[in-house]
Amino acid sequence: MADWEFKNSDNILGLFFVDDQCIACDACVNEAPNFFRMNDLHGHAFVFNQPSKPEDISTCETAMEICPVEAIGKKRETKKVSR
Repeated sequence: MADWEFKNSDNILGLFFVDDQCIACDACVNEAPNFFRMNDLHGHAFVFNQPSKPEDISTCETAMEICPVEAIGKKRETKKVSR
């Protein structure tokens, strides 16, 4: 499972990220090219555009599911507890 603490620095902040376990297989780039790119110099994918529409989130979730090394993560939303 992807770890936020080890995310690639190329990721833009948002819901999805790619961590340092990426093996540059291109699966996410092929599945969701509007959101994932490859850093060929460092040999890893990263999120360059965060999805905002439900169908785009679904596309990124599919990319996350097909990642062979589980290097794509999705941040959990934390809810503030009011007292």
